[in-house]
Amino acid sequence: MSSEPRVDRKLLEILVCPETKGPLEYDAQNQELISRQAKLAYPIRDGIPVMLTDEARSID
Repeated sequence: MSSEPRVDRKLLEILVCPETKGPLEYDAQNQELISRQAKLAYPIRDGIPVMLTDEARSID
């Protein structure tokens, strides 16, 4: 059994990027939600997505 916190699939289905309102991709390895449109990665801490632009990191 994995020790990483899991994110509820139903929650992932309804979450969107706060910047673009576009879809997010779940990156289980890095525990992030990725917005390809905004080029941002939102962290997941203790199984809870942190959907704040100030907390997101830029991605290429």
